[in-house]
Amino acid sequence: MPITEPTQQRIDQFFSGPGGRADDWRDLLDAAKAWSKGGDRAKYDAALSGLAITEEYHGYPGAHLMAALKEAAAVGDAAKSLALATRIVQALQTKSFRQHAGDWNAEDEGDGDVPDLLPPTFGQPAARRPYFETLIVTGVPAKNWPALAAEWRRLRRPVDAFIYEPVIVGSLEDAFCAAMLNPNIAAVVINEGFGWRSRQDAPVLRAMTAAMGLNEESDASALRLAHILKRVRPELDLYLMSNRDVESMAGDPEADVVRRVFYSVEDILELHLSILEGVQDRFDTPFFDNLKKYAQRPIGTFHALPIARGKSVFKSDWIRDMGEFYGLNLFLAESSATTGGLDSLLEPTGTIKKAQEKAARALGADRVFFVTNGTSTSNKMAVQALLAPGDIAIVDRNCHKSHHYGMVLAGAQPLYVEAFPMTEYSMYGAVPLKTIKQALLSAKADGRLDRVKMIDLTNCTFDGHIYNTRRVMEECLAIKPDLIFLWDEAWFGFARFSPFLRRRTAMGAANEIEAWMRDPKSVAAYEKQQAELGKNPSDEVLLKTRLIPDPRKIRLRVYQTNSTHKSMSAIRQGSMLSVKDVEFHTVEAQFKEAVFTHASTSPNQQLIASLDVSRRQMELEGYGLVANAMEIAFAIRQAVNNNPLISRYFRVLGADAMVPAQYRQSGFVDYLTPGMNWAAALKSLDEDEFCLDPTRMTLVCGTAGFDGTQFKGLLASRYNIQVNKTSRNSVLIQSNINNTRSDVAHLVRVLAEIAGEVDRSLAQGGANARVGFEARVGSLMKNVPDLPNFSHFHPSYRGDAGSRTNEGDIRGGFYSAYDAAGCEYIRLNDPEIDRRLKNGPDLVSANFVIPYPPGFPIMVPGQVVTQETIDFMRKLDVKEIHGYDATEGLKLVRTEALARMGKPKAAAAPEFKAAS
Repeated sequence: MPITEPTQQRIDQFFSGPGGRADDWRDLLDAAKAWSKGGDRAKYDAALSGLAITEEYHGYPGAHLMAALKEAAAVGDAAKSLALATRIVQALQTKSFRQHAGDWNAEDEGDGDVPDLLPPTFGQPAARRPYFETLIVTGVPAKNWPALAAEWRRLRRPVDAFIYEPVIVGSLEDAFCAAMLNPNIAAVVINEGFGWRSRQDAPVLRAMTAAMGLNEESDASALRLAHILKRVRPELDLYLMSNRDVESMAGDPEADVVRRVFYSVEDILELHLSILEGVQDRFDTPFFDNLKKYAQRPIGTFHALPIARGKSVFKSDWIRDMGEFYGLNLFLAESSATTGGLDSLLEPTGTIKKAQEKAARALGADRVFFVTNGTSTSNKMAVQALLAPGDIAIVDRNCHKSHHYGMVLAGAQPLYVEAFPMTEYSMYGAVPLKTIKQALLSAKADGRLDRVKMIDLTNCTFDGHIYNTRRVMEECLAIKPDLIFLWDEAWFGFARFSPFLRRRTAMGAANEIEAWMRDPKSVAAYEKQQAELGKNPSDEVLLKTRLIPDPRKIRLRVYQTNSTHKSMSAIRQGSMLSVKDVEFHTVEAQFKEAVFTHASTSPNQQLIASLDVSRRQMELEGYGLVANAMEIAFAIRQAVNNNPLISRYFRVLGADAMVPAQYRQSGFVDYLTPGMNWAAALKSLDEDEFCLDPTRMTLVCGTAGFDGTQFKGLLASRYNIQVNKTSRNSVLIQSNINNTRSDVAHLVRVLAEIAGEVDRSLAQGGANARVGFEARVGSLMKNVPDLPNFSHFHPSYRGDAGSRTNEGDIRGGFYSAYDAAGCEYIRLNDPEIDRRLKNGPDLVSANFVIPYPPGFPIMVPGQVVTQETIDFMRKLDVKEIHGYDATEGLKLVRTEALARMGKPKAAAAPEFKAAS
């Protein structure tokens, strides 16, 4: 990320993740090469001085090698400086230091050991052992740290399953920095007696700690530091070392964030073993581990799965190539059995149950369910389990189709609310909180609030809009304290493992609300606001006020669905459904029925195993992987928007273009704004109604003359680059934990090549080419169709609806399409459409009609079709429209069929108007 003062090194300027550290080391190496060739030594000294600050928070290269670098520079030995810097950079790039002792030696002497640095057990030719680092926070003077580190290293044994390197710091600020900067840290040992201030200058860092409610006078305690670290890195194992009354400390409820408390004079070996055990607990994958064992056992299969054990494949002359392609283990691990430790996904009691419990811990949930049919199924499970016929759910009209179909299955009545439009780019944002509150207040005024059971929203929309989940839930709970929240976070599962984005997830916000409810100050805050509002505040006042719920009445009921395969290392269709619901016991039976309804009785074993393994990966290295994915995104944004040629025709939209100013209350503009750092981003994440997921990038291609579908096809067919969704004039690029800087380079080179081709064609084509190009760009960027809002359900499907809300019987509308005689087809350009729009009778959709893009229903069953919807359909130039056949036309419910349904109780279109 850009920094304000590149010449002044401060530790708060390094919140750029692993890639930023790698860049700093490459800069040092470049400076060393220049110096060795007679260049400016000052640049090398400056680079080394800057690196020395942050390398205090990493195990490798560590104090020994950093001292060697400084010594070589001090004596003016450019050749040795270059040689040592080269070896360190290579070890960091290849990660060879995790296994090879020679990388830790200041002299290039093979795998020779450094006394008190690496005992013989490191790097032995045994099975590869995963490497991590342990943060030691201590009050011991810095001059004694080398001896302390040596004591820790001598604890290593050949039988240990893992190997770790100590990282020692002496202050709360340095411990915080180490946890934020070093993704290799997996455990923290906190001794008493450490200081508060970092040895480095870090004013913005202190502003961040102040924003967390910390202060030097009262917060430099071991337990307080444990809470701070657990908040930013919840996956870390924390251990307290105390020389006081450890029994009382261990019994303190505040110590629940700590894995174990030790008396400081006890044998350090027990602590060492506890650290290894804690990492082993995260490393264990119950289902996958047992599946591997199952695959190595001699099994006689007499069940309906011929492919199991692979005999039908490998003995065949005709399909053996499939076995050779996938490998033997895939087939050895296949089974339709649920015994032998494989467990049943429908009724898990063994390894799947344990795997789900570990996933719940990792995701901050009370319970997690594995789903092997994708998040479409997770959403339908939740909707069906939590809603009954006649229940009202406030639903984002632009949500994934699975939510709409879930309403049909449940017989619930969706009360659709609209997101803010982004007409220029043919996409919607997210639903303003004011709109949601207005829907609740209208239902209350109509005497129907008791029937509003759920709020169903997409958090992190396809295009990257993130809700302020805590604020949404708190303000809605202030109106109805027992609301259920279903957050579709299909694209946002990775966010749990970012301390910046976690607060914006459903489970992250639910945990914060839960903690707030336990704080005695919460009741006082609620009562103070009630006194200020008075007994009967108007809707206008309530809509303008940031409402505080009554913590004594809240029934916290939060559900979160994640497409694990979209942002973690799971096989396609792998999904997790997370639950934090104090009333779950009351819905557990119907939830199980929903699982039985939707889950396959023959789930794929490899898919379940991949869910298990993806949890392991994210608990042990997810923090660094997500930080890298965010860095990749920043690199793409910088490279595209700052390149003179590329930016002439393409640009990645910033937060200022994607989120209207009224929803960015902090004043945040964009991640790439000059002077931006994580302190300002943190303020935005805490305060703004909507934020933009930095890993999701809308690349505008209409300014290069390409529509989104055309450009996506060009990238795939000509350059082997696959991107995500498209809009009329853009494509969505997504960075994830799989991407590398090489991927960035490839994308940037391709965009430069395409931009160059556009440039040359315009230069060589003359005035006519320029006129044609500008007309094409104008068509894509200016002559864009208005986005149609949901109109209303036809009165025939609003028999029990209120007068101020626009919910309707979507299931009735859906099944109207089953009556062939009761439906008709009218082609889109038939003048009959225009006549009926003008004179009636109403055009009522019998289908979901979902164009891709934009990918949401512009018509739902039972909806009255309006002029703006028809105009939008007629301007669409996309090939894929689900629920619409151009040869037949729109499928509509006949007027006679509507009349047969009888007169509704509420005969007119609703008066409800969504707040803008």
